[in-house]
Amino acid sequence: MAASDTERAQQQIDEIEALSSIYGEDWCVVDEDEKIYCIKINDCLDQPKWTLCLQVILPPGYPTAEPPIYQLNAPWLRGQDYMELANVLEEIYVQNLGESILYLWVEKIREVLIEKAQSSDPEPDIKKTSEEVVEDDGDDFLLDYQPVQEDPIKMLNYITSESQEDEELPFIHHGNPITDRRSTFQAHLAPVVTPRQVKRVLEQLYENKKIASATHNIYAYRIYCEDKQTFLQDCEDDGETAAGGRLLHLMQILNVHNVLVVVSRWYGGILLGPDRFKHINNCARKVLVEYNYIPSVEESSKQAGKSKKIRKDNKKRTEH
Repeated sequence: MAASDTERAQQQIDEIEALSSIYGEDWCVVDEDEKIYCIKINDCLDQPKWTLCLQVILPPGYPTAEPPIYQLNAPWLRGQDYMELANVLEEIYVQNLGESILYLWVEKIREVLIEKAQSSDPEPDIKKTSEEVVEDDGDDFLLDYQPVQEDPIKMLNYITSESQEDEELPFIHHGNPITDRRSTFQAHLAPVVTPRQVKRVLEQLYENKKIASATHNIYAYRIYCEDKQTFLQDCEDDGETAAGGRLLHLMQILNVHNVLVVVSRWYGGILLGPDRFKHINNCARKVLVEYNYIPSVEESSKQAGKSKKIRKDNKKRTEH
């Protein structure tokens, strides 16, 4: 007999609780409402050389009827390496249809990383700029912090043109800040329909001394091009490895467009581990809800209830 929605939901809860218990701080809840999770996997050495982040979304039909939606994030993982690892994960799913497979996936990835560490493969050349390797003396970091990478605004110059110089600056909204262990996160949002507007909003934000002095200003944007029926989208980590990609991924899942979201993070001297990604995405999600780009959890539940009632009524009519 096929599993019910309730049974599948309980299976998901049980699996998540088990994984959280097994992997501790390496396990991260990116977005509880959307069932998005991330786990940091390494080669088990005292000083890991090879690491990878596995991000998964659990659809309503998982594990009995649908596979998890996944993304593999690592600066060194490209091309053939990515395809080979993806094929291995999909093979594990096929061999264990209907079963909870996230643990099997994580340990298989770890096995691959250990093999790389033990082989003659050169170590990945990764410039580490996130909080995991940054030590700070405390509250004075705002005065001392100097960005070491290229100004993210300059990265947009190549896709803007002089003919767009006079485009109107969109109104910028600011979300409520979240503070955890002396680190503060705040989201900023602006409606955008061209890359030039994205550039202008970023320039405007950086004129604010407080925002300019943030340890990281992570952003992502999505613009729908009606003539080509495609999306123009991009993101920026600003030193917080993979944070921009996660933010863009969240916006893709929520299907929002013609909007730029920037999340400023002021580091307070205490490492937050995976919790920082949760705060970044939560800030972004809240500001998108506040300005009606996506419905709130309550509204989504009401809509789902209405849809369920309509389907039930239609079924009754069909039966009669």
